Amino acid sequence: MKNKLYLVLTFIFLIIMMINIPVFAHKVNVFAYVEGDKVYSESYFNDGKKCVDSKIEVFDNRENKLLEGLTDEEGMFSFDIPPEEVIDGDLRIVLIASMGHRAEYIIRTDELGDVVELIEEPVSAVSPEVSSFDLKEIQLLIENALDEKLEPIMREMREIKKFQEDRISPTDIVGGIGYIIGIFGIIAYFLSRKK
Repeated sequence: MKNKLYLVLTFIFLIIMMINIPVFAHKVNVFAYVEGDKVYSESYFNDGKKCVDSKIEVFDNRENKLLEGLTDEEGMFSFDIPPEEVIDGDLRIVLIASMGHRAEYIIRTDELGDVVELIEEPVSAVSPEVSSFDLKEIQLLIENALDEKLEPIMREMREIKKFQEDRISPTDIVGGIGYIIGIFGIIAYFLSRKK
């Protein structure tokens, strides 16, 4: 009878332990950004290790696979932005790493449209009325351009911050184990006291 009780308590303890184990140890992340007419992606595991020779697939909104490839030794993969006729909406970049780990990153259509053609004019052809920008207008233009370029990075930083807030630290795990052992100790004390 006593052995069955210990067996049941041990089984319950193991189930509780398996439920509380964080599964973030081998989580993979993929981050992508547009620079010029190319899309660059970086892939890494949660511990910072790069995803080497991992498969990258690129899809549009209608789940059409546009291209695929493998990451290099630095976990990087880049490709030219497909023509507008080929892309239907946002680009979805899917990372398939070792042992079935998977992550996705969405590049919105407005991020893809950042490629701007600059029209060069000779300096002598610019009239004084056109070239006389107010300093505040120039500052506003620069701030808007920076906001557009930094938006993917800021979005990734918000996701990382959210992940770090949700993450369970090793001290939380040890503390939880301590509480569980303490509860089982109290139960064992009262069970032994009844006899």
